Amino acid sequence: MNKTNKSINGEEITNAISHGVGLCLAIAALVILVVFANKFGSVWHIVSFSIYGSTLILLYLFSTLYHSFPDGKVKSIFKVFDHSAIYLLIAGTYTPLTLTALRGKIGWTLFGIVWAIAIAGIIFKILWIKKFKALSTILYIAMGWLVIFAIKPLFQTLNTTSMVFLVVGGVLYTVGTIFYSGKKIKYNHAIWHFFVLAGSACHFFTVLYLLPR
Repeated sequence: MNKTNKSINGEEITNAISHGVGLCLAIAALVILVVFANKFGSVWHIVSFSIYGSTLILLYLFSTLYHSFPDGKVKSIFKVFDHSAIYLLIAGTYTPLTLTALRGKIGWTLFGIVWAIAIAGIIFKILWIKKFKALSTILYIAMGWLVIFAIKPLFQTLNTTSMVFLVVGGVLYTVGTIFYSGKKIKYNHAIWHFFVLAGSACHFFTVLYLLPR
């Protein structure tokens, strides 16, 4: 009887640990955001911050679980959740920006577009998780930078701190995709994970500084 290798290699262990730490930080981030939104913000801040924090937790949770299992059926299932959670986090990050900073016609339009793309992207992943990998990465990046179409009103409404963290976070995520796609680079996926951690840390502060001061 043939036996398959069910062990987890060192890179996968690093991947699981790095985003396990991210999961703990994401839980803390959600608590901080909701507490501060409840104290200093409106119902829009509370709801949108909760959505953002929840999608952040889902991203790190599913990533940690995916990288914690050896190759097999369970890992394949969590791969779908892991990749789908990226769409959720991108849309979740837009949510506080669109519902508290932009609002109005532009805010709600952008909100609808990014969540529609997220839903379509998740369906895409469920149906074709092993296909069109380059296209999927391009879609992640394009979805993240849709914010450019609302950059003028964002400059008018966001404070400098939020804007700086927004841009830096976006750049970190984008640069990280180079390592995500660079299969020949040793520990490329682990490096990608650290870019994700840095990018999400920046966007946490983007969201936090949306609160009125």
